[in-house]
Amino acid sequence: MAESKRDYYEVLGISKGATEAEIKSAYRKVAKKYHPDANPGNAEAEVKFKEAAEAYAVLGDADKRRQYDQFGHAAFEQGGMGGGGFDFSGDMSDLFGSFGDIFGDLFGGGGRRRANNGPMKGANTRAGIRITFDEAVFGTEKELDLNLKEECNTCHGSGAKPGTSAETCQKCGGRGQVAYAERTIFGMSQTLQACPDCRGTGKIVKEKCNDCRGVGYQTVRKKIQVSIPAGIDHGQSIRIRGKGEPGERGGERGDLLVEVAVSGHPTFQRQDYDIFSNAPLSFTTAALGGEVRISTVDGDVMYTVAPGTQTGTRVRLRGKGVPSLRNKEVRGDHYVTLVVQVPTKLTSEQKEAIRHLEEVMNGDKSSAAGAEKKSEKKGMKKVKEFFDNLVDDDK
Repeated sequence: MAESKRDYYEVLGISKGATEAEIKSAYRKVAKKYHPDANPGNAEAEVKFKEAAEAYAVLGDADKRRQYDQFGHAAFEQGGMGGGGFDFSGDMSDLFGSFGDIFGDLFGGGGRRRANNGPMKGANTRAGIRITFDEAVFGTEKELDLNLKEECNTCHGSGAKPGTSAETCQKCGGRGQVAYAERTIFGMSQTLQACPDCRGTGKIVKEKCNDCRGVGYQTVRKKIQVSIPAGIDHGQSIRIRGKGEPGERGGERGDLLVEVAVSGHPTFQRQDYDIFSNAPLSFTTAALGGEVRISTVDGDVMYTVAPGTQTGTRVRLRGKGVPSLRNKEVRGDHYVTLVVQVPTKLTSEQKEAIRHLEEVMNGDKSSAAGAEKKSEKKGMKKVKEFFDNLVDDDK
């Protein structure tokens, strides 16, 4: 029978040198994938789920793991060398009791669970806010107008009418939790859940506060200041502590999570902490070299390009990107792609000057030497005038 079993390390997808934390993490992953609640009616998933539970019961226990590493599956067979007599064929409810905390978080069922009837932190609430690209880069202050739940001023959060008090819940006897027995694929298990009558408080309000109708809080409109840090990106959230739902049984309030939406920019694009953009480069500046004006989030800067710069050339402006959220003094870079702008409307003289320039560049010697020299002189004058006009147009 031992030969038919899969290696426990293989079942959990881990190596033999895995740590206790790695074993637990791997088990969580496999158990969640094949849990019956997630695979109703799937017999194969049920088998793999049991197999994973069996593997974790051994590898998650230091002594059993040591026996398994030495003797393999034989360590847990009746009369095996390990003498463990560890049998998984029967009721596994005791097994689940040893690691029910894992299932409690993942599945909400199976094994023995304990309800928490102590102070409970309130739920987090969410809101959204839109900011500009520049506000995301440099940070800003915003104000949100929200509906928040605040403690009732009349009953001070008890939910009871002034002059009265809550009574002990009869269903749970004031414990705030009730036990339910249920049969699972692993046998009978006991589940502790919050009492449905008192919602885990252990108290029942007979005479409810007229102002809050017994809930203990009222909804009020409030303005909340939100500090947007420099460097925040689209989709990230800001946590404002203590502005969420009220806690239960004396628990602290939850938090307000403000998700930031960053509007697009007509010129700049962002990737992590770097900024990308295009900058126009005139035909003359590209050919002869010179300065080009580039827009950045800090304002315009002048950048010197070399003669013969080609369209598509990318330049890097160090420290002109987005500040780091952890340290606003550390910034990304700004990458600028230079795009040469070719004139689209030319006069006949300008066209002639360009043709002559091409002849000069190509070394055309078809004309006689004297005529060529005269023509070249005249043509180069036109070329110079042409470029001078383009430079004037650039300005």
